[in-house]
Amino acid sequence: MMIHSVPAEVMCDPALNLTSILERRCADSSNPVIYRWQKSPGNWQPVRAQSFRSMVVAVAKGLIASGIEPGDRVAIMCRTRFEWTVLDFALWYAGAVSIPIYETNAAAQVAYPLEHAEVKAIFVENDKLAAIVETAHEFASFELEHTWVIDHGALDSLIALGVAEGVTDEQVEASRAFASGEDLATIVYTSGTTGRPKGCPLTHGNFLNLSVNTKMVEPEIANPSNSLILFLPLAHVLARLIEVLALDAGVVVGHSPNIKNLASDLDSFKPTFLLVVPRVFEKVYEGAMAKAAKGGTANQRIFERSVDIAVRWSQAKVAGRVPFKLAAQYKFYDALVYSKLRAAMGGKLKYAVSGGGPLGVRLNHFFHAVGIEVVEGYGLTETCAPIAAGRIRGFQIGSIGPLLPGAEGRIAEDGELEVRGVGVIRGYYKNPEEDAVAFTEDGWFRTGDLARFDEQGLLKIVGRKKEIIVTAGGKNVIPAIAENHLRTSPLVSQAMLVGDEKPFISALVTLDPDTLPDQLEHLGLPRSLAMPEAAVHPTVREAIQRIVDEANQLVSRAEAIREFRIMSKDLTEEDGYLTPSQKVKRAKVLADFQAYVDDMYGKVTATPTGERLKEAVEQASERLGQAREQLAEQFEQTREQLTEAREQLAEQFEQTREQLVEAREAAAERLELTREQLNERLQEYRASREDQDTPSEEQ
Repeated sequence: MMIHSVPAEVMCDPALNLTSILERRCADSSNPVIYRWQKSPGNWQPVRAQSFRSMVVAVAKGLIASGIEPGDRVAIMCRTRFEWTVLDFALWYAGAVSIPIYETNAAAQVAYPLEHAEVKAIFVENDKLAAIVETAHEFASFELEHTWVIDHGALDSLIALGVAEGVTDEQVEASRAFASGEDLATIVYTSGTTGRPKGCPLTHGNFLNLSVNTKMVEPEIANPSNSLILFLPLAHVLARLIEVLALDAGVVVGHSPNIKNLASDLDSFKPTFLLVVPRVFEKVYEGAMAKAAKGGTANQRIFERSVDIAVRWSQAKVAGRVPFKLAAQYKFYDALVYSKLRAAMGGKLKYAVSGGGPLGVRLNHFFHAVGIEVVEGYGLTETCAPIAAGRIRGFQIGSIGPLLPGAEGRIAEDGELEVRGVGVIRGYYKNPEEDAVAFTEDGWFRTGDLARFDEQGLLKIVGRKKEIIVTAGGKNVIPAIAENHLRTSPLVSQAMLVGDEKPFISALVTLDPDTLPDQLEHLGLPRSLAMPEAAVHPTVREAIQRIVDEANQLVSRAEAIREFRIMSKDLTEEDGYLTPSQKVKRAKVLADFQAYVDDMYGKVTATPTGERLKEAVEQASERLGQAREQLAEQFEQTREQLTEAREQLAEQFEQTREQLVEAREAAAERLELTREQLNERLQEYRASREDQDTPSEEQ
């Protein structure tokens, strides 16, 4: 197997831990602003490095006074807010290990990491989460010495306790220096889409080395001129890594805990840089499209035209040359459409890092034209988030990008990506059975993703290995291509392909509750139509069919969606159908909504004989389709060869014509030269005759 390797640009001193970043920032005589704390809506108060450190040390003293010792595990269950970051660093200053837990988790999901990681204490945001932690005792055996409630002034209470107990700066310093780069910083549990969550023990060195090397290759993003507003869960490792990187690089960070307030937070904070999952940009695009449609046919056509121009402009820009006419069209639609979208996202946004799944190529081109260069990253919890990412320098769209410095990758025989590097864990926490499955004998981590590297070393993720659908005809289908396209529709929230051991591919589709009223109105239906009614309405089904037809153009006939059902409810994280990173829990969806699947395949699976007959017909049809595709491919190759031959003949004719023209011009020049020479000689001859004919003076 060919190994793709990018050497580390630099490696951190192994004696250091994550607190060293804050210590370095505090040593800066300018005492820079490192955070902006939102005290009330739109009221962002600057927090300088030394002030932040004082806050962190004061909370750490309270933790020490409460009995938290170096190496102890302390959980944080809270939305993304400033206090989360204070607690994270306070735990590291106290020498402890933080265990992030999603605030959206149910009691059973909370119970496992608390027991498995042997958590000693937990911070929760409010009473509701405290009650969930209490209920979690029903699902696992664990003992907590403290449950601190942030909204009840937990941080102030800890600060007061540290003062009352007389914890000294020297005690904090001893605890801070306890951990080295090899020691645990955090244990992050996977979202558990395919089973019980796995604990990923990430060290201080994982974060430090990944941050410093990312900073080296992303200087346009990772520099003090930028500002970032975080709204994705800090319980997710990508948000944690980006926050560490921001502090390391001098990027000013703000926190937006409520996604419903994100638009107003963007307007007041005005970030230059965002961390997103693809669904965020899909929602922005869908919202803009819905707003245009609501404004009438003319507005809708303007928006659709602006999208086409945006994509063409971006493609030309990436290629290195924008034609004059296209540049003029872009300028026109920038004033009309793109500038308004920029203003809606704060007006200063230049960069975005997108992770958690692929962003559609067309959508990426669109936002590039809007003025946002979206860098796609790839990684997992086991790799401390990104192991590969695009670059602003040499910006491209359509693949992830090269590996980050300090990372290696190779493609196994079955197409699975295997990696190792500065951010990759050495094994799961207390889980040797999973270690045996996830790691090769020579120490490579099996990502579970099908991928390939192109000739430039750019990584392209093909699909999730465990999500491959194998039809009754033996066709391997990667569902992501069609699913991603279906989700680009403002009418669609989620889409999931099914078809394992079935004669054809089908899809389960849910409607987007946020855009449904506007979309119903656009389809000429009452805005008040409830989702269950809309799901079975012929007009809605026709609209979804059009999107399905578009998706089918992107895949082969054997992979095309032959049937679909619109579900009567959306898939949500609260109901347990999505992970906190918005990935669909396929097994649970299939288990709970099997009736839809049975309905789609009922007519062809009524009897074993009928199933076999249908399967044989489908297999024959598939083979016929494959033969047709092969003939079409051969025809296309022949057509291309004829086109090339014609172009070669045209080129040869042009070369011959140019040669003839050159020869004619050369002959004309020689003729002209000969004529001039003859004229000169004739003149000389005449002059000599005149001399001979003139009598001399002596005569």
